[in-house]
Formats: sequence, structure tokens, C-alpha cells
Amino acid sequence: MSRRDLIDPECRVPLDALLEVMPGGFNAIPDIVQRRTAVEGMLGAIEVPDNPNVAKEDRTVPGPAGEPDITVRIYRPVGASGTLPGVYYIHGGGMILGSVEGEDPNATMICDQVGAVVVSVEYRLAPEHPHPAPVEDCYAGLVWMAKNAAELGVDPHRLAIYGASAGGGLTIGTALLARDRGGPALSFMMPIYPMIDDRNETPSSHEITDIGIWDRAGNVEAWAWYLGGKQADQYAAPARAVDLSGLPPAFIDVGTVDLFRDEDIAFAQRLMQTGVPTDLHVNPGSYHAAETFAPEAALSRRIWAARIDRLKRALA
Repeated sequence: MSRRDLIDPECRVPLDALLEVMPGGFNAIPDIVQRRTAVEGMLGAIEVPDNPNVAKEDRTVPGPAGEPDITVRIYRPVGASGTLPGVYYIHGGGMILGSVEGEDPNATMICDQVGAVVVSVEYRLAPEHPHPAPVEDCYAGLVWMAKNAAELGVDPHRLAIYGASAGGGLTIGTALLARDRGGPALSFMMPIYPMIDDRNETPSSHEITDIGIWDRAGNVEAWAWYLGGKQADQYAAPARAVDLSGLPPAFIDVGTVDLFRDEDIAFAQRLMQTGVPTDLHVNPGSYHAAETFAPEAALSRRIWAARIDRLKRALA
């Protein structure tokens, strides 16, 4: 049986449509600039109506010491008064793709449905800016958000960090930096199918070779670009972290047809063994980012409902 046969039927429809127009998926485009253009074009073609319940503002804030400033997009529920919980949002894209704009619909939805101030960070991408530039940008943005909590109307005691795929790996890497540097106190983290292990040794990293969304060859390539020829540390590849104590309570979800399945399950188990309260959701039939490609599928709605519910409870 092909791994493709295990995909949820509703979620498979848009994936098959994508592969018809782009055989091999995005990773089949060798030039990274052209690949980014293709991804942005596809995301831009998805019409998402403006949400009148959410106000947005882009702002330039200090980057890491000695490095360029970074851009953040701030989302706030319209008409909300008083202090709200905060969600620091890190976009995905394998450390080489993605943008704040591309994940604007998801950040908007979290702001609206959770009732939180969301700050989404535009970090530098590899291969032009290999590790540690992306995670240091993410950490700088988090420090800015925490320092400016009063102005943002954010309760610093109800601050969560969220990211999917590369954003999930950066979520954990940023949380590790915050722990090790005595930085902002995080009350919760939600790394979604996080990209956390550069070694590519798990069974699932060998199984997922022809799904068309983040297959093995593309993951190996992305890690090589991200690391820039250097050895990975725990902030680049959190699966390498020896000590997971002191991290915030976590929610991790991943699909059974996702290359990151086994590294994410193993990481969640280690969090539990360390005593970190951890929700682990393994979604049968879900491939990498299926809920983004097939948002109307029943499986996708269940995935998002579980995330939103858990964020609400964590930040109550």
C-alpha cells in the first residue's frame, strides 16, 4: 500500500489537484526564489474575506543585537477592552519559505476565536540567512512583545507561543532560548507538527517520499540550507536538546502521513517524561499542513477545533 492511500479522502482532493499542476510539489522547483514565488502565488490565489472583528497593524521593532530590525504584525480583537492574553505567532515554511502575509488568515482566526492579541513575526530565511538568524529574530520579537505588553494590552502572565512546521521548531527553539536566557515567561507553547530533527533517521522520515508536501528529499535539502554547513545545536534542532525541563506546558499535533510524525511523538514523550504537561494529538489520515490545503474537510475542522479549544483553556 502506498502512503498516499492512507490520506483522508477529503484532504486528498486539493493535494491531487496541486500535484496535477505542479508535479512533485513545491520542492520539485529547484530555484528557491522561484519556489517562494510559486508558494506565495498559490496562497495569494486563495480568497479570504477580511474579518471585521480583527484590527491589524504592522510595526518595525528591534532585531537581535547588531542585526537588522524585524517586522511584526499585531492583531487585536476589535472592541476588546482591558488586558487580553497574548499569542506570539511564528510562520512555517521549512526555514526557507513563508511569510507573515502568507499566514495572515490563520493568525487572524486565532485572534478572533481565542480573543487574544496576536503578534506575528517576519524572521529572516535560509539559505540567505542560516541558523541562528531565524531563531534569534523570533526571540527578539518575543522579547519586544513581552517588554511592550502594557502598550499592547497583553497580560504578561498569559503569553503563549504558536507555530507550525518550521514555525513549530522555532517555537520550541525560542522557548528554549527564553528558558536559558531568563527571558520572557511563557505560559504555554503550541508547536504544530514541528520540524525539530536534522538527522532524518526516524521511520516516518523514510516513509514520506512521494506525498508531494514536504517529502524526505525536500526536508533534507531544507535542513542543509538552514544549517549552512554547521552542526545543529538544540536551538536549531530541538530534538537534540538534552534537558527539556523548565519548558512551558505544550500542545503538539501531527498527522500519521507526515514526515515529522515520529520525531514529534518522541519529543512529546520526552516532554511528558520530564514532567512538562503535554497534549499530543496524532491525526489519522492527515499529511503535512492538510488543514491548510483542505480547510473545509471534516478532519481539518476537528484539528482546528482542538487547537482553538486548547489555546482558550491555556490562556483563560
